Amino acid sequence: MQLSAGDTAWVLLCTVLVFVMAPGLALFYGGLVRAKSSLNMMMMTFVAVGIVAILWTLYGFSMSFGDTGNGFFGGFQLAGMGELLNKLASNGGQLPIPALAFSMFQLMFAIITVALISGSIADRAKFSSWALFVAVWITLVYFPVAHWVFDLGGAQAGGTGAGWLANRGILDFAGGTVVEINSGASGLALALIIGRRVGWPKSPMKPHSLPLVLLGAGLLWFGWFGFNAGSALAANQLAATALTNTMLSGCAGLLSWIFVERIRDGHPTSLGAASGVIAGLVAITPACGFVAPWAAIVIGLIAGALCAFTVGLKFRLGFDDSLDVFGVHLVGGVVGCLALGFVATKIANPAGKDGLFYGGGLTVLGVQSLGVVTVLIYSFVVTLAIGWVINKVMGFRVDQEAEVDGIDLDQHLETAYDFSSASGGALGQRTARATHTEVSS
Repeated sequence: MQLSAGDTAWVLLCTVLVFVMAPGLALFYGGLVRAKSSLNMMMMTFVAVGIVAILWTLYGFSMSFGDTGNGFFGGFQLAGMGELLNKLASNGGQLPIPALAFSMFQLMFAIITVALISGSIADRAKFSSWALFVAVWITLVYFPVAHWVFDLGGAQAGGTGAGWLANRGILDFAGGTVVEINSGASGLALALIIGRRVGWPKSPMKPHSLPLVLLGAGLLWFGWFGFNAGSALAANQLAATALTNTMLSGCAGLLSWIFVERIRDGHPTSLGAASGVIAGLVAITPACGFVAPWAAIVIGLIAGALCAFTVGLKFRLGFDDSLDVFGVHLVGGVVGCLALGFVATKIANPAGKDGLFYGGGLTVLGVQSLGVVTVLIYSFVVTLAIGWVINKVMGFRVDQEAEVDGIDLDQHLETAYDFSSASGGALGQRTARATHTEVSS
């Protein structure tokens, strides 16, 4: 098969779109936390980009998309990615795009997944401990789960998939299990390990910049088109279907969330609108290439409402998932994955399956449930172990004084906002004191 310039251009464009989600998430999370923590929150995303990209090249792509034949582990035969030079991508046959383009597209999925977890431990994690966590988690959790789920060998088209869940016919177009449930379950586990923020839940810990939150949500939405539509790996009808469903579910999630707020609290909020968009996008991620547009609206409406109610559980149950990674990404991912058991249709994607509403019975729902439960349990348990070990060995959170005074200054010797031009702000004051001490001595 010859290289397709059009498909290659589409995948390269979508790769860049998905990368935009990283700074978008940094802005989204950075606006959600207090001002004294915003730089640290953004840095947690940026360092994840650097670490994951290097490990992906060295062995991550091979672990995720290599094939040892056991269905659980991809091996190291593609380590270093030197074997990908001047080759076409393989997915149950040859795809007319460069293998390196496919690899870089999938790299962006790995980056955003681990970056999402940082929201569960905002305001209180040591930067060095987080960096170590990123390296260990991406190796022990993300790479194996990606191998299990993604349809490496064309199982949905009648071939033999390399991953064991792909072999069983799980439908996950763009990462509802690998990205959303994976990050949500892991975020919950890490939040339990690291503990509550000082003063939570009695002290108000409101977002310091809602404009940043809305801007970040907009960039995430923009990048999500590449995330979902790019998973078609070609500029074709399936990509158009995925893009359409992504738009509709995001809109439905937005409207559903603020409707719940209006009924429950009396006022729709900008934070609710941003959160609703994300909930709708999360839920449509596994389903965007397998459902009709009307079903995308239904999925978004359900996800927006359900996530709006779920985020309040942390106050009742006492776990401090700072930015609601569990309430939005885990719950939204579960909604999207299980919805396929009802509304999946071969009309949208001949390589897919028919759900219950299209005469397919309960078979699809059973396979989807297996994938949801397996990934959830594996991610939660392994992350719990990783977090526990790091916490015991080097400590995972800053001391109480640093947390109260501001983690930005403690971990990075910087502040996001300089409110005093005369004194140079907190960083300027600290520098000035140090200089004065040197001169005096």
